[in-house]
Amino acid sequence: MDQVKVDDRLTEIFRTVFEDEALEVIGSTTAVDVEGWDSVAHITLIFAIEEEFGFQFSSRELENIRNVGDLQALVSQRGR
Repeated sequence: MDQVKVDDRLTEIFRTVFEDEALEVIGSTTAVDVEGWDSVAHITLIFAIEEEFGFQFSSRELENIRNVGDLQALVSQRGR
């Protein structure tokens, strides 16, 4: 999948989940950088991404996500 499309779609998901239309995420962004990104928001975010892209992450995949860049790469590999 085209990386720009993945990044744009992920940005929209982040903005929706965190209710912040101005939110910008980059590859190095982590939960510490986003206000309100707690464990509940994380689960909501993952579910929203799975729904948008039409797949489910495995436990192993989720364990290896350290920042938004890891998430972007994973979605690019798995996304439709």
